[in-house]
Amino acid sequence: MNTELLRYSQLSSKEISFYHMAGYLCLPGLIRREAASALAEEVLKVMEGLGIAREDLCQARTSKDKLRQSRQYLAGSSLERLIHSEALNALAGQLMGGPATLYLPFTAVKSGGGGGRFHFHQDNQYTRFDGPGINIWFALMEMTPDNGCLQIASGTHLGGTIDSVESEDRDGHRTVAVEPEAFLPLRMMPGDAVAFSRLTLHGSGANITDQPRLAYAVQFHRDDVRATRAGKDLGLLKENPRFDVGPVEAFSPDGN
Repeated sequence: MNTELLRYSQLSSKEISFYHMAGYLCLPGLIRREAASALAEEVLKVMEGLGIAREDLCQARTSKDKLRQSRQYLAGSSLERLIHSEALNALAGQLMGGPATLYLPFTAVKSGGGGGRFHFHQDNQYTRFDGPGINIWFALMEMTPDNGCLQIASGTHLGGTIDSVESEDRDGHRTVAVEPEAFLPLRMMPGDAVAFSRLTLHGSGANITDQPRLAYAVQFHRDDVRATRAGKDLGLLKENPRFDVGPVEAFSPDGN
């Protein structure tokens, strides 16, 4: 594989305008199929490093199986190259209208056998940004409604941060009191990506196949963004990052 995983890093004015209008932008073939395959294997190794065997990902057992998220990745890995890609940072900056800083990378693994539906929510319903934030979400395998593909409610970012409630699963995840009636299930192929605003309502369906759904997300904020969480001012995120987003030398089952 080339040193740079991304196939392109410059967006047209029409693409950027669509993103601002709709709150999301599909990025087909952003990484090559072979790169997506290598990243999928690394994500499975992250799961193994957390003590989750591959066969256990084929059958959901608890509410935690709805989405397995970990920000751990190994030094020298393809995941490290993706997360710290200058081209990826440039894409985020173009869509947010200014220089971007990495906020949070994480696995997005949904177990098979009915791995849970993820309720519609905004990322800004957790840590609240006072300016642009973006999630660039990579399909590492084919995504369909059957395996719980991402669902996007277009234009919902225009209303700002919506009041949230705890999801009916009582698992700490947030949702909206009234879910959108109109949304798009995003069918994607390995290597495709979608960028969406931190204010865009999104969720995913249950994975009713017998294989895990493998995806990866890399979140950014614009350099001038300040944040609050539970009413506490966190200051300028660029100077006061919430997470340690560096690589690890070995996986820790106690980490996330």
